[in-house]
Amino acid sequence: MKKIILSIGGLLLGTILAYGQANISPAPVQSRPVIISGATIHVGNGQVINSGYIAFDKGKITAIGEGAAPNTVGAEIIDATGKQVYPGFICPITTLGLVEVEEGAKGTVDDDETGDLNPNVRAIVAYNTDSKVIPTVRSNGILLAQPTPSGGLISGQSSVVQLDAWNWEDAAYKTDIGIHMTWPVIRPNNRRRAIPTPGVPQESPEERMQKALDAIYNLFTQAKAYAEIKPAVINLRLEAMKGLFNGSKKLFVNADGAKEIIQAVTFAKKMGITEVIVGGKESYLVTTILKGNNVPVILKETQTVPDKDDDDVYLPYKLPKILRDAGVMYGLTGIGFWRQRNLPFEAGQACGYGLTKEQALSMITLNNAKILGIDKTTGTLETGKDANLFISKGDALDMITIDVETAFIQGRNINLDNLHKQLYKKFAAKYGVKAD
Repeated sequence: MKKIILSIGGLLLGTILAYGQANISPAPVQSRPVIISGATIHVGNGQVINSGYIAFDKGKITAIGEGAAPNTVGAEIIDATGKQVYPGFICPITTLGLVEVEEGAKGTVDDDETGDLNPNVRAIVAYNTDSKVIPTVRSNGILLAQPTPSGGLISGQSSVVQLDAWNWEDAAYKTDIGIHMTWPVIRPNNRRRAIPTPGVPQESPEERMQKALDAIYNLFTQAKAYAEIKPAVINLRLEAMKGLFNGSKKLFVNADGAKEIIQAVTFAKKMGITEVIVGGKESYLVTTILKGNNVPVILKETQTVPDKDDDDVYLPYKLPKILRDAGVMYGLTGIGFWRQRNLPFEAGQACGYGLTKEQALSMITLNNAKILGIDKTTGTLETGKDANLFISKGDALDMITIDVETAFIQGRNINLDNLHKQLYKKFAAKYGVKAD
């Protein structure tokens, strides 16, 4: 009986956390032209327009420039004098919409599947547009994301979503852009060894790693052969991997060590696959190989400490600049369940360690868009691209001065309310504190 009561209590707590506040409805389609004037506009490609304007209609940017905006009949005029306009930030490799309560009840975590080889799993069908985490992320200027599966050797497929939608079909910005895998590595086992089972052979770490590599090579060899024929019977795993061999999908490989990065790059080259390294803590040691093979790196974080005791203590802050100087394409993600909302501050950390403000901005806008294959429609503020942008009263890469007051996704003026703001206002009123 006690277990039943605890289970019900946990379910109720999860329900309160997930649904305790009223849902924020997605914004309607843009109904008339919008012109933002007088702002400092950060284009996303390194260019800054002072006292500029940006106009958009039907979800697309129609004009951008310096000085007075062109007259547009029926347009909504937003005076942003003294404020900053940025392209919407893009967060790749995230559990956003897949995990509601970290390590919570089973119904709140849906980012991995049973088994080691799951290329056919589609993370987007599990994406929860009603997640209470999503509005908190939007409030920091993150308007697009790449919900990504995890677990096993090959985790599944990811898609890019826009963060203001009714359902996953509505959210889909570009579907099934890549397959995710974790490169096998021998990890030191500091735990007490288990008592061996009589009659059962014991595998060494090296043997386990070789078995994993064999499984990967066998699956990809089969998939490559499958992609070259018209099969009589559809194999869901191999069907999902066809895009890797015709160039419509990329292989995102989690690899931190220099040795593993080299192995992964060699593997992708042998298979004729376009690859992206995710993590890349030791990517600075193999920049020549990465550049020579045109392999980009999505760094997981800057606000951390080095893995090794003898590394430069500032290495994580300097890594984006090192990759840039070496000519390696680099992006950034906000690692972890809650740190994804800190993506702009992770980027800002690299300023002062080599990157300029505009280079740090490009890392989470244009660079991420290029790596995800969506740079033709977003990532910068240019005529013809989607109107994914926001207005901030201060520097959006600085956690002290950022103040996102208005945001647009495909021209739609989205609601920036969230659970954190609601709770702040609630308790501010209780204790007589003036809430902004």
